Amino acid sequence: MGADAQVALAAAVDRMWVQYLPLTEERVLALETAAKAFAEDHLSIEQHEAAQSAAHKLAGTLGTFGLTRGTVLARELEIMYSRQNGPDPALAGRMAEIAAELRTIIASRK
Repeated sequence: MGADAQVALAAAVDRMWVQYLPLTEERVLALETAAKAFAEDHLSIEQHEAAQSAAHKLAGTLGTFGLTRGTVLARELEIMYSRQNGPDPALAGRMAEIAAELRTIIASRK
């Protein structure tokens, strides 16, 4: 691929990032909200399902934009939500940490 093609590709990826950024941020917000609800033992079924779905979608999206660490963290959250069986303070803390790190990773891509 020539230099012009690489520049054009990078510009196209940047445009896509801007287009999908609001949805990406909404997904992180869903993860933050779910982590807080989980920590307070008030995680509804809907929040649980939304968090698991958001984590799954973020794993793919972040990888597409070269945010490999974000993909790894989102997959970790997806697994946590798939295996979660009731309150667990240590798990709740880790969920909140991951959501915060995802927000930081996403902000660094802007």
